[in-house]
Amino acid sequence: MKTSHILILVFVVSIIGFIFYSLSGGISDKEYAQSIQREREVKDAFMKNDSGSPFRSVRKQTEEQTQTEEQTQAEERIQTEGKTQTSGNTLVMGEDADSTEVIEPLKYFPANLKYRLVANLEPIAHKKVILLPTSDGKEQNYLEYAYAIFTLNGAECKLLLLEIMDMGPQRGKLFLAFADATSAIETYGAGRYLDIKKVPGASSITLDFNQAYNPYCAYSDIFSCPFPPKENILKIAIEAGEKSYHE
Repeated sequence: MKTSHILILVFVVSIIGFIFYSLSGGISDKEYAQSIQREREVKDAFMKNDSGSPFRSVRKQTEEQTQTEEQTQAEERIQTEGKTQTSGNTLVMGEDADSTEVIEPLKYFPANLKYRLVANLEPIAHKKVILLPTSDGKEQNYLEYAYAIFTLNGAECKLLLLEIMDMGPQRGKLFLAFADATSAIETYGAGRYLDIKKVPGASSITLDFNQAYNPYCAYSDIFSCPFPPKENILKIAIEAGEKSYHE
């Protein structure tokens, strides 16, 4: 092979490597997997220890619901028996009469850079307010933002990005609810969520499905969670992010 041909080949390979390096955020597969693992460890700690954890909310509601005469009698028995189960939550009673929920670590697909991708944004000329039905039979309002278009596993996908309208710190942030071929099999049947960073004026957006997470209603039916819009039910499998918590 001529030297000139070799140089051209090296140049092309270098360009391809640079493009891949740029799209992957400039990190290797190993570094990326480590960063995702650290995020997951932080979330596990939040779920186990933070007062804002859905598991802690369930425990609080359970405790409020069990302040009855019958429960008082049951608690008297607990003091002698040492353990009990209340409303499906496993409680371990210690000598100091404090209870601690058994919270299992969340389950995930292995981190995979293939599922971190850049999607083209298709603007919506006349944005409308849409109503998403929720798990408790109600509805939540969202504002259409744009469509994210990308190709994954040989399939062209188009997902509707929504803007949160509720008053509070989340107002104006982007929200993506989706379902896919893993739903109700390996992942939560009512879909998963993905938080999206809004960049005004951008023509593309990064979607990292390794960060897809379950709504709180995946852990307990005391929560109200919106279902994905019909546009966001994918036929392909998104084998990334959080899996079902309950077997």
